[in-house]
This record gives sequence, structure tokens and C-alpha cells, in this order.
Amino acid sequence: MHSTTNKHIIAHNHTPIKMQSHPYYPQDAVIPGFVANKTPLIELLCIFGNLVSTIIFFTYVCCSVIKPPIPSFDQFATAWFALCGVLHLTFEGFFILYKETIASKQGLFGQLWKEYALSDSRYLTQDVFTISVETITVFCWGPLCLITASSILSRSPSRHFYQVIVCTAHLYGVALYYFTNWVDFSMNGISYSRPETLYYWVYYVGFNMPWVVVPLILLVQSWSSVAAGFKALKKQELEEQQELEKKQELAKKKELEKKQEEEKKKK
Repeated sequence: MHSTTNKHIIAHNHTPIKMQSHPYYPQDAVIPGFVANKTPLIELLCIFGNLVSTIIFFTYVCCSVIKPPIPSFDQFATAWFALCGVLHLTFEGFFILYKETIASKQGLFGQLWKEYALSDSRYLTQDVFTISVETITVFCWGPLCLITASSILSRSPSRHFYQVIVCTAHLYGVALYYFTNWVDFSMNGISYSRPETLYYWVYYVGFNMPWVVVPLILLVQSWSSVAAGFKALKKQELEEQQELEKKQELAKKKELEKKQEEEKKKK
């Protein structure tokens, strides 16, 4: 009886752990309810590309009807912030709303997230950092992107205030996104991306790179505009000071001439 029990325990302890059937890294990642995409990748990309193109086209149409015309660079900036705002609120908003069941979704956004997760499986494993940074993005940076786009269209003096905040937030978010992944890989040997070029270099690196390059360009533009504004203000203050000094000098001269005339009359 005792021997039979031991054999049962040994057999139980040596039962192999069943690995989840999914294409993501790390291969032992727990992804509840995963269902493979049913729509071909090219079809998903075409639909998503059309949505992005529509947002950009609509923004440029809005820019074109405003008089006087908005400079070309500002039209680009408006389209960028409008696109970011819509993506943050809808695409990333979908992730926040369905983060627990996204692995089983077969709608457009669900399948796109599962495709992108081949480069970063944290989006399917309810990773704390990913949920936190995406929540901030949806509720803070999404609305602020649309406010920034609107401020450019209305030529608001607050435009660069909003622009600097959003661009800094984008750069900081991408830096944390890359760095946390790198730390897990370098310290713990955990890779969240499949090794193929498409998934690591195109999806993981390439798809996020616009949120590094464009914010840097826009920050330089804001710096130049703010610096030019302060330079113009300083020039105006200097001119006003010089004008005031001229008036004071003229007043003194008139006062002196008046005194001289009075002295002549006394004589």
C-alpha cells in the first residue's frame, strides 16, 4: 500500500506541464482564451490603413478651409496630433476596455492587437506596466492631442504649451516602453518579442519610432517658436524703453529751454 502510494506521487510529480498553444514569446506565457486571428493580415492592414488615411485626409481638409491658410508644417502637426488623439482614444482605448479578454477578440482592433502582440506579448498577459501606461495615454494624452490639434487650427497662443507637454509625454512613454522591455531581457532573460525581423524590427521598433522622431521635430519647432517669441518680446521691450528714454530726454530738453527763457525774461 505504501509502495503504491509512493509510485502514484512519483508519477504525479513527473507529469509534464502542458504548454499553452500560442505563437507568442515567452513561449510559456499565460494567455487566457487565446483564439488565432481569422482575418488575413493583409486585409487587416488595408482596413486599418484606410482608417488612418481617412483621419489624415479629413484633417487636411479642415486645414484647407481655414483662412488665412495654415502653414504646411502646421498642417502636418495638426494631422499628427489628430491621428494620435483618435488612435489613443479608440485603438488603445479598446485595449484598456478589453484587456482581460482581448486574446479572444475577432474584431478589427482585437485582431490587430493580437498581431502586434507578436512583437510584445505584454499586451495579452495583463502586464502591469503596459496597462498603466496605456491608461494614462487614453485618458490624458488622447484628449490633449485633440486639444493641441484644435489649438493649431484656431491659432491659439497656448498651442506650444500643449504641444510641448504631449511631445514630452510621448517621448517619455516610448522610453519607458523600450527600457522596461530591455531590462527584463538583460536581467531576467525574458523576451516578449518573436525573433523574426518582421515582428522585432518592423512591429516593435518601426511602428513605435514615429512617436520618437515626430515629437523630437515638434519639440524643436516649439523651442524655435518660443525662443523667437521671447526674442521679439525683448526687442519690443527694448524699443519701448528707447522710446521712453527719448521722450524723457525731450521733456528734459524742453524743461531746460523753458528755464532758459524764464531767466532771459528776468534779465
